[in-house]
Amino acid sequence: MKRSVLTLLTLLFIMTIALVGCGNKEEESNANEGTNDSNTNDESVDSVEWIANEVYPEDNHNSKALYDFAEKLDEATDGKVQLDVMVGGALGYEGPELLTAVRDNAVPVSDMLVSGVAGDEPLFEIVTLPFLVQNFDEGKLLNEIARPYFDQVAEEKWNQKILYVTPWPAAGFWTKDKVESVEDMKGLKMRTYDKNGALVVEAGGGTPHPLPFSEVYSSLSTGVIDSVLTSTPTAVDASFWEVLDFYSPVSVTMATNFVTVNLDEFNKLDEALQATILEVGKEMEEKVWTDVAELDKEQEAISNENGITTLEPSEEFLQELSDLTEDIRNDWLETAPEEAKEIVEKFNEEVGR
Repeated sequence: MKRSVLTLLTLLFIMTIALVGCGNKEEESNANEGTNDSNTNDESVDSVEWIANEVYPEDNHNSKALYDFAEKLDEATDGKVQLDVMVGGALGYEGPELLTAVRDNAVPVSDMLVSGVAGDEPLFEIVTLPFLVQNFDEGKLLNEIARPYFDQVAEEKWNQKILYVTPWPAAGFWTKDKVESVEDMKGLKMRTYDKNGALVVEAGGGTPHPLPFSEVYSSLSTGVIDSVLTSTPTAVDASFWEVLDFYSPVSVTMATNFVTVNLDEFNKLDEALQATILEVGKEMEEKVWTDVAELDKEQEAISNENGITTLEPSEEFLQELSDLTEDIRNDWLETAPEEAKEIVEKFNEEVGR
C-alpha cells in the first residue's frame, strides 16, 4: 500500500514538472513568434546600397550620367542611399529583359533603352515612331507628355519607379550625295538599325541594309551602301567624313533611356528619402537633356570640321517625310495601347500637326 502511494506521488510529481516545462516552452515559443512577426512586418530601412546596372561602356553619356547620379545621391542623402554602378553589361543583361529584371528585383536599379523594352511594354515604343518628333525640342516635349503615362504603367504594371529619363541625339541621313527631298531618297542604299528605320527608307524609295555597325565603314568604302541612318556621335566614331559628304539632321527617330528602381526597394525608405531621390533624379534629367543637346552640336561640328556638310532640312522636306511615314505611325497606333493614342493626340495638338 505504501509502495502504491509512493508510486502515485512520484507520477504526480513527474507530470507536474512536465506540464510546467511545456508551459515554459509555449511561452518561449509565443515570445519568439512575436519577435519574428515584428521583424517580418517592419521592413523599413534608413539606408540602402543598390546595385545599378548599365549596359553601355564607361564613356557613354548614359553611363556617365548614372555615375553622376550616384554621386549626387550619396551627397544629398548623407550617404544613406548608395549606388554601386556596374557598366558595360557586367551583370550579363543585354537590354530587352531589363524591365522584367527590375520588376523581379533581380537587379534593383537599371538604366534601359525605352524602346528596347517595348517587347514587354508596347506603350514604350512610342518614343521611336518615325518622324513623330522633328527636332530635339519636340523630343523633349514628347517625353514630358508621355512621362505621366510611363510613370503609371511602370508602377502599376511593372513594380518600379522611373527616376529619370535621358535622350539620345536624333538619327539623321549621312550620305554621299545631297538629300534635300523625298525625291532624293530614291535609290539610296542605306544602312539601318531597326524596323522603323527600314520602313522609312523603303517608303522613300531606297533599299535598307540592316548591317551591324562593325561592317558599316567597309560597306561604304566598297559601295555596298552609300548612306547611313544614325546619330552624330556614331558618325564621329566611324569617321564618316572619309567616305561620306553630307548630313541631313531630319530626326527620323529620337530614342530615350530611363533609369528605374524596384518599387518594393524604393518603398522601404521613408518619405523624406524617397522625395530626395526623386528630386535628384529630376535635376539629373534636366542636366542630361542639356548635355546631350550640346553633345549633338559638338559631334556635328567635329564632322563639319573634317569635311561633312550639314544640309538643314526645309520645312517642306520635313513635312514630306511626315506625310510619307504617316501610314507607319497609323499602323502602329491601330494596335497600340489607348494611352499611346492619347499621347500622340496631345503631342500633335501642342506642335500644331
